[in-house]
Amino acid sequence: MKTIKLTQIVKIPDGVTVTVKSRKVMVKGPRGILRRNFGHMAIDIKMIKSNELMVEKWFGIRKELAAVKTVCSHVENMIKGVTKGFQYKMRSVYAHFPINVAISESNTLVDIRNFLGEKFNRQVRMLPGVTCITSKDMKDEFVLEGNDIELVSRSAALVQQSTTVKNKDIRKFLDGIYVSEKGSIVKE
Repeated sequence: MKTIKLTQIVKIPDGVTVTVKSRKVMVKGPRGILRRNFGHMAIDIKMIKSNELMVEKWFGIRKELAAVKTVCSHVENMIKGVTKGFQYKMRSVYAHFPINVAISESNTLVDIRNFLGEKFNRQVRMLPGVTCITSKDMKDEFVLEGNDIELVSRSAALVQQSTTVKNKDIRKFLDGIYVSEKGSIVKE
C-alpha cells in the first residue's frame, strides 16, 4: 500500500547555513563546507524557514519511504561535521611483533611496518579532508579527524583492512589496527 505523503523536518542550528538547489545540499559552518548530491533519490528537499529543512516523499511504498529518514540522517551528519567534526581513535593490537605506524606527507599517509614480522610495508593514504595524528597520551594509538563522517570512517576502514591476517586462524591471530573510539573533535 502506498502512503500519500511522508515528511520529515531537520532543524538547523545557529551558525550553520544550508542551501538546497535541485536536490544538491550544501552545508556551511564554522569548520568548513560540505556538499552532497541527492539527485539519485526520488524525494523533495526544500527549505521551509532559514532554520528548517523539509524532506518529503509522495506516494511511496515502504522501501521508498525509508529514503526520507536516510536523507535527514545524512544532512544531520553534515551539520554535525561542520560544527563539531568527527574523530576516530585507532589502536594497534599485537601479540609478539610490535606494529610500527609512521605518519608522513602532512598527516595524510599512514605507513605500517613489521605487521606479523613481515618485511612488506603497507601504505594507506587518507581520503581528502581526513588527517591522521599520533596520540600523545596513549601508546600505539592514532587519531583520524575530519568533517565528513563517510570519509573519516572509510579511511579508518582502509587502515583496518590493510592489516588483515591471511592464511591463518583469525581467532588466534588477532593482530591488526582497530577502531577503539568514535566521537567528535569539539568536546561538549
